[in-house]
Amino acid sequence: MNKSDILTLYDYNYWANARVLNATAKVTPEQFVAPARLSHGSLRGVLVHTLGAEVVWRLRCQGDISPSALLSETEFPNLEALRARWREEEQAMRAYLASLADGNLQQSVKYKTTKGVPFENMLWNLLVHVVNHGTQSRSEAGIALTAYGQSPGDLDMIVFFRERAR
Repeated sequence: MNKSDILTLYDYNYWANARVLNATAKVTPEQFVAPARLSHGSLRGVLVHTLGAEVVWRLRCQGDISPSALLSETEFPNLEALRARWREEEQAMRAYLASLADGNLQQSVKYKTTKGVPFENMLWNLLVHVVNHGTQSRSEAGIALTAYGQSPGDLDMIVFFRERAR
């Protein structure tokens, strides 16, 4: 795994996030917060969890802190608040990724889970995990969006590559 690979994964990650957020903009405010059979209770819950995980993992990778909690849904009363915070996080993540060299990716990162349990992994493992976690969360959001008649469409990475090649 090299820096170019990581940057490509994050380009895909933010492309797919944009598709989900654009579809989310088409649901009603009531649907956005409605209880749903999803891992985080609602469409908003899944999206806030996804963003929160990105924030926490970036901070861990940077060695700044190991936060003890993810973001709270109450911080995001509507989609625009969530989008604004996600734009900030994307900028922060992209700036962090730009600062890395290939050799950094093989370095070990020590961190604690939100429950305080210590772990250690190579940086590239953690960065790939963030994108993979986002894929699972976007799948859940896609289920809710499709049920609301607003499918985000095909989120496959090959579609991303095909669109980039045009």
